[in-house]
Amino acid sequence: MSMLKVNNLEVAYGGIQAVKGIDLTIEKGELVTLIGANGAGKTSTLRTLVGMEKKSGGSIVYDGQDTSGVPVYDFVRRGLVMIPEGRGVFAKLTVEENLRMGAYCRNDEDGIKADIEHVYELFPRLKERQKQLAGTLSGGEQQMVAMGRAILSRPKLLLLDEPSMGLAPLIVEKIFEIVRKISAEGVTMLLVEQNAKLALEVSQRGYVMESGRITMSGNSKDLLDDERVRNAYLGE
Repeated sequence: MSMLKVNNLEVAYGGIQAVKGIDLTIEKGELVTLIGANGAGKTSTLRTLVGMEKKSGGSIVYDGQDTSGVPVYDFVRRGLVMIPEGRGVFAKLTVEENLRMGAYCRNDEDGIKADIEHVYELFPRLKERQKQLAGTLSGGEQQMVAMGRAILSRPKLLLLDEPSMGLAPLIVEKIFEIVRKISAEGVTMLLVEQNAKLALEVSQRGYVMESGRITMSGNSKDLLDDERVRNAYLGE
């Protein structure tokens, strides 16, 4: 059974069709990427998957269940978690309080403490700053907090929206190294990313989205070698 099956998904804002009948499948344990230019409909797709936007057509089946009518707050409880573009940390809470916000559906205190320690192992910088207010951190550190908070919610499917946005190249490398580690721990992931080269290098499969439609899909290595992808997204 697929972890996620999207069939003929349509999303519209007023009269504008942002997503025009796309199909997507993600198998359990896969790391899949969705690449495309700004305005292609990638973020609209992610927001619809977690119920933040209403679909105007098609179906979304997550973990064997149709998600129509599922309230937004229930997605996290079901293990479908999104790290939004712009990170969305709680600026006036400390790093550790932010991490604990990811575990608000849980009541296994020992497990929560163990997961916080695991996040500090992945991101030693956050351990140094655990009592610091998240709003005072750099963009890269805030991205680490957002990823750590998502780990605390024990996701079955993690959606990442533009994790490299606005970050220095060295920090981007670190973030993608952690994406690899989280994937290796068995978390299924859908990565939306403008840095097509990095996204395809880290993932197993990819979809290319243009003007609300999926125009190409396949093995990430094949997409990396495809001349159309290289010309459009890799600056070659």
